[in-house]
Amino acid sequence: MVGFLVSEAFRDLRRAGRVALSAILLITLALAALGAFWIVTSNLGHAVARWRDRVRIVVYLRHEPDAAALASLMARVKAVPGVAGTTYVSRADALASLKRVLGKDASVVDQIGQNPLSASIELTPSADASTPEAAREMLARLGAMPEVEEVAGSADWVERLSEWQRLLGMIGLGVGGILGLAAILTVTTATTLVLHARRHETEIMRLVGAPEIAVRMPLLLQGMIQGLLGALLAVAVLTVAYRLAAPHLEPLMSLTLGLGEFSFLPPAGLAALIGAGTLLGALGGWLARAGR
Repeated sequence: MVGFLVSEAFRDLRRAGRVALSAILLITLALAALGAFWIVTSNLGHAVARWRDRVRIVVYLRHEPDAAALASLMARVKAVPGVAGTTYVSRADALASLKRVLGKDASVVDQIGQNPLSASIELTPSADASTPEAAREMLARLGAMPEVEEVAGSADWVERLSEWQRLLGMIGLGVGGILGLAAILTVTTATTLVLHARRHETEIMRLVGAPEIAVRMPLLLQGMIQGLLGALLAVAVLTVAYRLAAPHLEPLMSLTLGLGEFSFLPPAGLAALIGAGTLLGALGGWLARAGR
């Protein structure tokens, strides 16, 4: 029975001809566009996660506190919403760090005489401060403390990158959705043509007592095959495009976003695209059958 249903589905595909081919190509375009935006937004997501972990906010103090005052200050800073971690940097530690950065030119610092650097507290923002509004509120609270001279650092550019990631994701879903709808309608049209072409054959099958599944299942399988072929073509297109583009994009990604590798879709993502294509085709076949 299964072999008969599959052979009928392939015969129906040949009957549909160019309309079936158009449906396959539309499914390919829809999934290739969706996959391309998925790859870009995934890599942007990796960059956002990496740079958000590296964001540091430096709170410069008016005076270097003693041990008791420091303990109280650190407790109040840690209590500010959005603060994940704190590190106190004394004036001596800041000067030593500056000398390490200057390297062989560190002797210039010794000529100054008095240590010109301020004590500071380096902060790591938490996920609670991931929005611009929460970050601004955190910075305002820190700046309002009487011991604080200045607050330096911001995660605004990381948030802008995150906004671009969300925008590209929405565009990808929109483009993929429009092309996917067109693909469903084309599959429905192709299946409807097959229904019309085999209407006499269908009537005879029903008259001789053929089960309804033998009449209708080839139509659903026809749509599923179109969707599967379109999805496999989309995966092939994405793979070839990635292999051609990745060597040229990786230096740019490394320079601008700090990513050493431009990653492709994981196996689960590819399986999801193939499943989505098969589902699109099946839906098109089912609609034609339901509207018969």
